[in-house]
Amino acid sequence: MRISTSQIYNANIRSLNTLQVQIANTTLQMSTGQRILSPADDPIGAARATELTQSAATNTQYSTNRTAATNTLSLSQGVLESVTLLLQDVQETALTAGNGTLSDISRQALATDVRSRLQDLLGLANSTDGAGSYLYSGAQGSVKPFVETAGGVVYQGDDVQRKVQVAASRQISSSDSGSDIFVRIRNGNGTFQTAPAAGNTGSGIISQGSVTNPTLATGHNYQVAFTVAGTTTYTVTDVTTGLPVVGMSNVAYVSGQAISFEGIQFDVKGTPANGDTFTVAPSSNQSVFDTLNNLITTLSMSLPTGDAAAAAAYTQGLNDAYGALNQDLNAVLGVRATTGSRLNELDALQTTGDQLGLQFQKTLSSIQDTDYTKAITDLTQQKLILQAAQQSFAQVSQLTLFNYL
Repeated sequence: MRISTSQIYNANIRSLNTLQVQIANTTLQMSTGQRILSPADDPIGAARATELTQSAATNTQYSTNRTAATNTLSLSQGVLESVTLLLQDVQETALTAGNGTLSDISRQALATDVRSRLQDLLGLANSTDGAGSYLYSGAQGSVKPFVETAGGVVYQGDDVQRKVQVAASRQISSSDSGSDIFVRIRNGNGTFQTAPAAGNTGSGIISQGSVTNPTLATGHNYQVAFTVAGTTTYTVTDVTTGLPVVGMSNVAYVSGQAISFEGIQFDVKGTPANGDTFTVAPSSNQSVFDTLNNLITTLSMSLPTGDAAAAAAYTQGLNDAYGALNQDLNAVLGVRATTGSRLNELDALQTTGDQLGLQFQKTLSSIQDTDYTKAITDLTQQKLILQAAQQSFAQVSQLTLFNYL
């Protein structure tokens, strides 16, 4: 087989070009720090690197979501703490108002203070997250949740919680419905509500009472009617059925003594007049705004000297307001507890996410990052091979007959 001069040159040039490309690639790997410059360098590694890069990007997005949810919940936690302090201050005002030596002017001053607190509470309930979205309007972040009207404060949001994807299989509510915090609060003791009739003329005051046996509680409406004929007695009627409660007819009245029947218990203190009645009804929703408005109405009452009925109505109003404020505080503290729980979970998920992100980076680095020790060794070897090839080509290119003539 004859080998022409052109074949020798072409073969050596191809060999030299291949060696120079290898050196260029190795140099580029060292300068960029990337072992895989194109999928052709390592198809399997390139596919794995792409998969890991996508997973890392998703994990980063979850981290961003967690940060946003944490910021919103932390802000809400601060607002609810302010609401808690405000309600506690109003409770102290209600206790102060119970001082029998206060004048009408002093009580009006307290009413003015509570009215100011009501406006403060309305502002807190309409707090935003700093980006223009209301914290307590449910899913309708752009809708102002609470608006004051002639009939009272009205909730305009919805009951949907805004959820954020904070992990592959976990969503967390980053907001709470304002109705759960400020509106849907059970009055009375949470199970039933006691109240005096509007036309009572005596000084009887009824307590909020409690449930002594949930299995016996019927959830019916009841009426306690007093009769004064030498002695004072009362009869309890089940308004729902229209029948007297068994064993509760013409019972001798003792101020402050427990009145117990069908799993519930309460007491009446003072001196009810003949025909005075009190009602017992299942608890219903009463907003915290209504509670403060009721307290303002009570504090604004005029108490003529010697008017026992007015004094009883005033004390009853204070007692009811204090009890309702307890229910309001329990509702707010319940939401604060769930908010704290969500914040703790977000912290734990963030720690796990950070660790996962580091693992992604570590694995990705092991696949696509340049091993500089190996790269330097390869570059030295490639340069040596190129040098040998160049010298060999120089020698071979001189092997012609003309050199010996």
